Amino acid sequence: MYLPEKFERKMQDILGDEYQEYVDCYEAPRYYGLRVNTKKISVEDFVRICPFEIRPIPWIENGFYYDGAQISPAKHPYYAAGLYYLQEPSAMTPANRLPVEPGDRVLDVCAAPGGKATELGAKLQGQGVLVANDISSSRAKGLLKNIEMFGIGNVLVLSEEPGRLVEYFRGYFDKILIDAPCSGEGMFRKDKKMVKAWEEHGPEFFSKLQRSIITQAAEMLRPGGMLLYSTCTFDGLENEGTIGYLLEQYPEFTIEEIRPYEGFCAGMPGLWRKDIPDLKKTVRIFPHKMKGEGHYIALLRKNGEHEMMSGGSKKRPKKLAEELEAFLAQVNWEKAGIDFKREQLEFHGERVYYMPENLPDMAGIRFLRTGLLMGELKKNRFEPSQALAMCLNMDAYGDCISLPVDDDRVVRYLKGETLDVEDVTGMKKKGWHLFCVDGYPLGWGKLASGTLKNKYLPGWRWQS
Repeated sequence: MYLPEKFERKMQDILGDEYQEYVDCYEAPRYYGLRVNTKKISVEDFVRICPFEIRPIPWIENGFYYDGAQISPAKHPYYAAGLYYLQEPSAMTPANRLPVEPGDRVLDVCAAPGGKATELGAKLQGQGVLVANDISSSRAKGLLKNIEMFGIGNVLVLSEEPGRLVEYFRGYFDKILIDAPCSGEGMFRKDKKMVKAWEEHGPEFFSKLQRSIITQAAEMLRPGGMLLYSTCTFDGLENEGTIGYLLEQYPEFTIEEIRPYEGFCAGMPGLWRKDIPDLKKTVRIFPHKMKGEGHYIALLRKNGEHEMMSGGSKKRPKKLAEELEAFLAQVNWEKAGIDFKREQLEFHGERVYYMPENLPDMAGIRFLRTGLLMGELKKNRFEPSQALAMCLNMDAYGDCISLPVDDDRVVRYLKGETLDVEDVTGMKKKGWHLFCVDGYPLGWGKLASGTLKNKYLPGWRWQS
């Protein structure tokens, strides 16, 4: 495989005697991975029902390898149910090693397409708030779909410059993840087009962006909070150099130990102009050392006294339309994992949202979604949303239709077809039903006389 001469010289300096072993790994096939959504299913249960062969990724508790040359997991109904996300194995490491706890306020600064954000949201288990931001509004649309498919409702999906977020969220977050835009040297094997992109925009170009993003993120982290910085490159300027720059500008930050794995390599202080010994606590992942592509991660803590922030004024419960009241009464919110409070409902036109608590004033911010879109109030009726369906489970909603994965009506539902379900429901039942595969929600349908009118979101439907 072609590698630029300048890049080869750099890697020879970094790897020394291991350089040839590194070059040889380019002849090996890339690795494919999937990550289990632990908000919806335990790892043990997923292994039991998984329809294709998987092997554990040893440093990721909910990660597995699969043979991407032979199978397409994205074309299985369990994928549509949000039971897993497809992600390169090394790329699972940043969100895995950021110690997020339920109730945290979490920011993913450069979140699209959602590989890290979906894991951070799953770790929150419906508590606290996830702010997932991406400067590209087109990429943020894909991010929103992945977050909704995962059943994450305590979320804001934004599309802003990181610097603009500081105006709204200064000192707000407990945990921040930055998967920074980078020169992509670690992805050359996975995507050959990255080599040409590297020749056009190399480490010097991206280093300026990274320094801007990480210092802006530093302003949004509360004292005592933790920040994880990651790239998919090998360059010292982009990796150790960015962390060294942060420490110069914000001396209250310290580098933390990262939970180890035998294949991890220590950071290299010598690649930065100042020798900061603690840079050895950062982690480099090399593709000739582990079954994954190249990556870099650094975990930092912002030291200082933490003062609790109220984040917003108390809201009064609103009087609700009868149709909405009737629907909400059918949901067992405790079993849905949602601490439901009526005062957290907001209305924008016909749309009804359930908002996370203690948010700052966000007037003027560019967003694709604030909170969980519950549905829409039409004339004399309430229509629940696709996002709400994905947040529920069979225990949380009384009227459910669950079919086994090998029933052809499951795929027909995903294609948007009307279904005959009289054998499951009888003729008398009617109204909104949660349609599930093996007990895991896919979306809504409206039942009448044994026929289910398909309400699966049109933009999500499978093509025939």
